[in-house]
Amino acid sequence: MSVQTEGRNKAVTKLLNGTLSSIKTVIPIQFDVKKPKLFRQDFHLYFGVLIGITGDIKGRLVFTGDPETFGSIGKVMFGSPLEGEMLASFSGELGNMIAGGLSTKIAKSGTDINITSPTIMEGDTKLSGYGQALELAVLFENTGQLNTYLLLD
Repeated sequence: MSVQTEGRNKAVTKLLNGTLSSIKTVIPIQFDVKKPKLFRQDFHLYFGVLIGITGDIKGRLVFTGDPETFGSIGKVMFGSPLEGEMLASFSGELGNMIAGGLSTKIAKSGTDINITSPTIMEGDTKLSGYGQALELAVLFENTGQLNTYLLLD
């Protein structure tokens, strides 16, 4: 394994572990995680949040799922149902909280990253233009599934 590949694998592991740790801290719902999948093709989504990653690691973090899943998470966190603009706003903030927690957690290991403001994606959206991608499905108890994508440049 080349030094470059080994470094990339370590960075990916830090990002995945940091993301899961941050999800656990931010979302007060029990969850299970499916095994990460590596893929290189474009993918489609209908509702999600994209957050750019800059610094020592460059790429994007994307959270996708049914609007109902985001709404259910919001209801658990804030006690009332979220719809329309409030749902979109909450979804962006949820992505921001998870990415911010990730940034803080991996900084402790010596990796410096910054995150961009969240971008909300609604409707049929195709994502492409990245070198490598990992998909991590997070299944929240009685709530639904969020797919987390780590898109590396």
